[in-house]
Amino acid sequence: MFRTSTLCALLALVAPSIADAADPTIGWLGSTPATFEGYTILAPMTSTTTYLLDGAGRVVHTWPSVHRPGLTVYLQDNGDLLRSGRVLGPNPPISSGGVGGVVELIAWDGTLLWRYTYSSPTVQQHHDIERLPNGNVLILAWELKTGAEAIAAGRDPALISQGELWPEHLVEVSQTGPTTGAIVWEWHLWDHLVQDFDAAQANFGVVADHPELIDLNAAPNGSADWIHSNSIDYHATLDQIVISANRLDEIWIIDHSTTPAESASHSGGNAGRGGDLLYRWGNPVTYGAGTVADEMLWGQHCVEWIPGGFPGAGNITIFNNGAGRPGGNYSSVDEITPPLEPGGTYTWPTQGSPFGPSTLTWTYSAPNPFDFYAAFISGTRRLPNGNTVIIDGPTGHLFEVDTVGDVVWEYIVPISGVTPLLQGSPPPNSQTFRPTRIAPDHPGLVGQALTPGTPIEIYPSLGDFDVDGDIDLDDHSCFVDLFTGPGNGVDVEFANASGFFGDFDDDGDLDCDDAMALEAAWTSGAAFPQLPACALSTEFRRGDANLDGGVDIADAVAGLAYLFLSASLGCHSAADVNDDGGLDIADPIALLDALFGSGGPIPDPAACGVDPTADGLGCASTACP
Repeated sequence: MFRTSTLCALLALVAPSIADAADPTIGWLGSTPATFEGYTILAPMTSTTTYLLDGAGRVVHTWPSVHRPGLTVYLQDNGDLLRSGRVLGPNPPISSGGVGGVVELIAWDGTLLWRYTYSSPTVQQHHDIERLPNGNVLILAWELKTGAEAIAAGRDPALISQGELWPEHLVEVSQTGPTTGAIVWEWHLWDHLVQDFDAAQANFGVVADHPELIDLNAAPNGSADWIHSNSIDYHATLDQIVISANRLDEIWIIDHSTTPAESASHSGGNAGRGGDLLYRWGNPVTYGAGTVADEMLWGQHCVEWIPGGFPGAGNITIFNNGAGRPGGNYSSVDEITPPLEPGGTYTWPTQGSPFGPSTLTWTYSAPNPFDFYAAFISGTRRLPNGNTVIIDGPTGHLFEVDTVGDVVWEYIVPISGVTPLLQGSPPPNSQTFRPTRIAPDHPGLVGQALTPGTPIEIYPSLGDFDVDGDIDLDDHSCFVDLFTGPGNGVDVEFANASGFFGDFDDDGDLDCDDAMALEAAWTSGAAFPQLPACALSTEFRRGDANLDGGVDIADAVAGLAYLFLSASLGCHSAADVNDDGGLDIADPIALLDALFGSGGPIPDPAACGVDPTADGLGCASTACP
């Protein structure tokens, strides 16, 4: 009878490609001990369901909606889910990439607590929202300006190709009812403009003299969505908001401590600048400073302050998409340390010079930078242990890197449209806007049922690792490669999602119990190979191969059926009649000799007991009490 090492050597000759058969293509691709042991909130852009996944990609909880994302989700400290959703029906009058229009608050049990619509012919929520400490919600939105209004403000008519403009604005909304809210604070980009195109129109001035203002003609396109802001974040201690201005390739910081009147002016608030920009970074050419050589951002997304208590706290992380990057397109995650002054202001540059810093505090790109390029959406977030989670948004590929850039966890969103895919399917490019990882001790999880279920992806035939429709030597080899031990698994122990193919008892590891089930599902005409070593202490009665409580000729028949007809056995130790540590023809012969011939007594345990001989056999089930 083959030993495991001999079997593995033979399998290497018979099926040299079987190691690849165990590699997952979607779902959880693997992790290392350096990963952050938390949960992932997943909101694929084509799905109305928001998922909470454990580190192995198993579904722990879901929140339902009738709206696809629009585009962000946040777990609240009480377990509610705050999300933005896309309005139902045809595209609204103001519509571009990232369109949303709805803010929802959904309880842990799926109850809809609030649905607020910010979508009309003149305003439109898009991309991002943010919950403030006072419970209000900050909304990023477009507002309509006609072509005539744009020209009167100093816009070059050649840059109004769609006949109108959609400048950005922010509103802070307080919930007043299940579907209503009151705007208690707002900020409008339109109040903070400068232009040097037409001296006869409003906002005329020297752009380089006013880095606190936005040049109305800085965007190199005539799109109505000329700024395309795509993320916001709030810093509670500073009472400031950071905004990603995608098409200007820069980020802005504004003061939230202003009154609504001050936010429309150039004075007031903690910093004394009203709603003007306190800081900007990424592309100084937009405010008449530096040169293109000073540009640091290209089509960026997901600008966030690193939270207090995290490594790098107070710094800013940015997913730098890299579209148009000099030397070629590739993406990076960049961390900067903004030049913060006492009192919450920022070091102001001399005229013609860019805002600092001129260097990055930390950055990640692929070892070969051009291997990682996400042209749009995408995001990043610092984790409490200092690692950084990243998503290639267009492909739905999430991964976590440590401080030196080594990948320590990977996951590919396993959904096409709204349909979960079969494991082994090609990655579906399931677009997902942003990665959200949360700690196990997050207040929103305290007291909640967090029992892992199955993964999102589908495993149609347990044991069929290579998904070829039968369970044979290739699958057994994959099982042996992933085998974790004798049993009693309580958490995920296999290396990646391929383990789900063999986890028949759904206990999170591949052990002797699963090996017995794999044997029962065996479809090959060949005898089932020797199982991995299973040093179990299960009580059994030697000779009772069919587990009917007695020892008779039926047990010899059961042993022969196992050897020659691919039948299953619930307890291999019981069928090892001669106690030589293997299963072969000698065992049913020894049993028949003991019953009808001159053979000696069957070795112990003759009554229920544990195996006195250490070997590689074990029991998935037993007839003993």
